[in-house]
Amino acid sequence: MDHLFATVVFGLSASLCWGSGDFSGGLASRRANASSVIVGAYTIGLVLLVSLALIWREPFARPIDLLWGGLAGLAGVLGLLAFYSALASGKMGLAAPVSAILTATLPVLFSIFTTGLPHPLQLGGFVLALLAIGLISRPERAGGSSKGIGLALLAGCGFGCFFILISRVSPGAVFWPLAMARFVSVIFLLVVLLARRQPILPGKNVAGLVVATGILDAVGNAFFVLAAHSGRLDIAAILSSLYPAATVLLAALVLRERVQRIQATGVLLALLAIPLIAA
Repeated sequence: MDHLFATVVFGLSASLCWGSGDFSGGLASRRANASSVIVGAYTIGLVLLVSLALIWREPFARPIDLLWGGLAGLAGVLGLLAFYSALASGKMGLAAPVSAILTATLPVLFSIFTTGLPHPLQLGGFVLALLAIGLISRPERAGGSSKGIGLALLAGCGFGCFFILISRVSPGAVFWPLAMARFVSVIFLLVVLLARRQPILPGKNVAGLVVATGILDAVGNAFFVLAAHSGRLDIAAILSSLYPAATVLLAALVLRERVQRIQATGVLLALLAIPLIAA
């Protein structure tokens, strides 16, 4: 398979899985504590990743790859906590697009500095994709104060660093480093929940949604690692970061939520960006 084609396919697959996982996780969070839903989903993902490593007989990862995985898991969970804090203390219309754009931008800059510039058509696709990510993540009416901007920036840095760190694992090492990332995330979240005396288990009424979220998130992570290994990190990160489009479309199809004009514009820009990036 051509390396660029593989990167595009794996990157878009990651975005579909992550977007679908965010949709099911969002539904579960309407009925249970969001932190408990995340812990449950991450635990399911950990079990799945370890199982896949054993089924595929993936050689146990080298210590350096486990270290990259652990650091990626720490960066990701810190970004997640910062993101939810930003949503709680500020305006979602500001926090969501700021963190989403920074998440995609950091791996792009890292890839440009380490592997050089992509060709002009791909750069144009990157610009369109970043605009698309910002528009899709931004509600129609997003006015208000800038409170929470620092936390949104911290969230974007955490998510972007997750992309960079997990892409550093050796080619062929997929499931074990990701399992380490999930293990570190789960332990960190458990400590936070215990310190805050919040419930750890989400409840039986959302068990199916939590399982679906954990599976989709873990599979999305695996697709991202495959995308990063098969080609340029910037292409893998940009395409994987289009996941809000899948969440918006699922909400429209399943929940009959109205797709706002600004989000529809973002989806169209994303569709235009994909062939430019794949050129």
